[in-house]
Amino acid sequence: MTLLVKTAALTIDFKEDQKKLEAHGALALMVQPIMNKMNQRLIEEKPALVRENDIIATTWLPPIPSGPFKRLLLNEAKVAIGRPVPQTVSIEVTRECGCRCDHCLIKEGEGQMSTDEIKKVIDQALEMGACIITFTEGDPILREDIFDLIRYVDKEKAVVNLFTPGLELTMEKADALKDAGLYNLLIGIYSRDPLAHDLVRGVPGAHAKAVEAIKVALEAGLIVTMSTHIKSGQVDQIEDLYRFASELGVHEFSVWEGIPKTPEEQITQIEREKILNLYRRINSTPGGPRFFASTYFEGEMMGCMAGRRWVHVGVDGAVRGCPYLKESYGSVLERSLKDLWKGMRRSGQFNDFECSCPAQELF
Repeated sequence: MTLLVKTAALTIDFKEDQKKLEAHGALALMVQPIMNKMNQRLIEEKPALVRENDIIATTWLPPIPSGPFKRLLLNEAKVAIGRPVPQTVSIEVTRECGCRCDHCLIKEGEGQMSTDEIKKVIDQALEMGACIITFTEGDPILREDIFDLIRYVDKEKAVVNLFTPGLELTMEKADALKDAGLYNLLIGIYSRDPLAHDLVRGVPGAHAKAVEAIKVALEAGLIVTMSTHIKSGQVDQIEDLYRFASELGVHEFSVWEGIPKTPEEQITQIEREKILNLYRRINSTPGGPRFFASTYFEGEMMGCMAGRRWVHVGVDGAVRGCPYLKESYGSVLERSLKDLWKGMRRSGQFNDFECSCPAQELF
């Protein structure tokens, strides 16, 4: 048994032999619903990785046990009493990217936050309780200081994820990411067909480079997630992509619902049911990588995280509920992240449990 949390009002243990979290104390009843959901996942689903001293149930959560996971549990206790904090803080660190994706959210504009400005955001995020820091947009590996930024995050408080299209990863850079303490490297692949993937990325050869990046990252000993975004009409491609992820040997295959630009691209409820059925079948089948689906995680399990457990900092410092919501609540270059979070919470836009993505509801 491992003691994860011990306060006057709440104690949480992890029974490693049973893969079970147990809560005791005055706040136990309030956090029990989220404990039940976590326990159900631990019992019914294969983890992304089991190591000697911890379990990574999913690369989207910190290892159990760990300092960041302890903070996540304490944050859930705050959620239970109506005082949510941004557990996940995603930060766009650069506009530079070798791809020319049509769906890119920052291809227009100029400028980006400095090293000191990003470090200030990290400091404020950790002070507020963040346990997951994600570096994203366009290709963070192109920032010369990215290894310094990863290293700067206190690993006893938060894990660090990083998104990349995989065009620029070398063994030297993969080793540097490992040495800096990166938790999880996410590499996007949109199709098993190289031509289809290259069309999305707008660059010939992007698929081959992404595949090579995955192989290099795994060789360096990094935890690797192969991620993809799907829209209506693409759900039937998921199984083939999962098989590809299995062949590559990644730890998790992550499927996100893409943001539609037309009514025809909007995922239907029938398609969501197909995703959920795949999620349950794959994760209950031994072998192969774990399957993460935003349709489940940010649907029936946790609900929409934006403005509730997640805050996003744009490349220009603008703060939004998530990367896909357009409304900004101010800039971290002018006000503290804590003040901006308070303004976001006071807006009333993020008070209720939302089982669907607001950014999807465009039509």
